[in-house]
Amino acid sequence: MSVVHAAELAYASAAPPGQQGPQSFIPTALMFAAMFAIFYFLLIRPQQRQKQERERMLRTLKKGDRIVTTSGLHGTVTGLGEHTITVRVADQVKLEFDRAAVGRIVVEGQADRDA
Repeated sequence: MSVVHAAELAYASAAPPGQQGPQSFIPTALMFAAMFAIFYFLLIRPQQRQKQERERMLRTLKKGDRIVTTSGLHGTVTGLGEHTITVRVADQVKLEFDRAAVGRIVVEGQADRDA
């Protein structure tokens, strides 16, 4: 069924002008419910899942983990605070970042593939 046929069916099933009754609300309500369901399953739910995975990753962060920040800086975690982390990027060079700046944790096998 194409969009044109769906529109024709909607106009054909609608009440004549001036005689709108309680039945005219049902198709509109169903359409809005279907649109909300589509938005929920395509946009809201995946975004919530991605946010939960990111929060889980930030909670499991520990000293010695190799990370990549959102700006692309590679380093090793040397210190953890409640809201910040200290990252060693070279010998004698340590930088402090917000935890939110961590883009991903590099897994040892993954580092070999990236090189």
